[in-house]
Amino acid sequence: MTAIRKILVLGATGDQGLPLLDRLLAEGFHPTAGVRRPDALKDTRFASIPTAPADIDDEESLVQAFRGQDALAMHLPFEFNRERAAGFGQRIATAARRAGLGKIVFNTSCYVADHDLDLSAHDGRRDIERYIAESGVPYVVVRPVVFMDNIIRIWSKPSIVRNSVFAYPADDSLKISWICLEDVAAYMTCALARDDLKADKVLVGGREAMVGAEVAERLSDAAGRTIRFQSLSPDAYASQMSLLVTGSAKVEPHGMYDRMAQFYRWYNAQPVSPLVVDMDAALAKLPITPTPMAEWAKRQDWNSV
Repeated sequence: MTAIRKILVLGATGDQGLPLLDRLLAEGFHPTAGVRRPDALKDTRFASIPTAPADIDDEESLVQAFRGQDALAMHLPFEFNRERAAGFGQRIATAARRAGLGKIVFNTSCYVADHDLDLSAHDGRRDIERYIAESGVPYVVVRPVVFMDNIIRIWSKPSIVRNSVFAYPADDSLKISWICLEDVAAYMTCALARDDLKADKVLVGGREAMVGAEVAERLSDAAGRTIRFQSLSPDAYASQMSLLVTGSAKVEPHGMYDRMAQFYRWYNAQPVSPLVVDMDAALAKLPITPTPMAEWAKRQDWNSV
């Protein structure tokens, strides 16, 4: 059994953090949530989990949060200012080294290539990875592709429930190895438990690489009615996101929603989908059986938003 038991979790209170807390507890780890607000977990089922003040803009707060912990597990907010994202990585890596952490497990929360793409949020993720690798602290970077849970977010699920349309900014031919957040948490927890993984980057997804119409078939089976796929242009996707959040469909060039759409513009433009994962390679390092889309879909409520 690994000597790593006490885990400081950055991002514990978000959609990706809560499944990670569940998995860590189930596997016998002892998580502490690194938070800006002491009451951040107050109204969740994890109210009894200890917290520690931690601010990714403040290296000293990170050092104090990391001290006494065995490892760090984290995902970070998307930052479209590459320099600021790099600052996150530099402060976290330096603090981890100063505090004597035994391992860092970083969930990139998105596909990350092995070279810059001239996409600020993506390239900032690569900078964070680089600082982690240069820290001297053993690490595993878990690189998931696209989350199944995107399908049940406010920008996607209402159309499925009300109109039986699964609309997504993927070309009709773009194959994606969709992965659910519970599986990402399982891969992260497995990475913490594996003492032999010390300088690894692992691309993870599901076993099935599917185009949108195939996803719609799984959703139809789960919902008990026909759901069709609608390929949105990334620009239309950005406009809808802006409308939902700001009340305006106008997308400013190089603004946040335009930069979010850039990811899918790039994915859709590639001759071979970068979102198809060789899971044999992933499972050799992190032997967790991925959840099939059909199984995940049956766990969701497709009758209410």
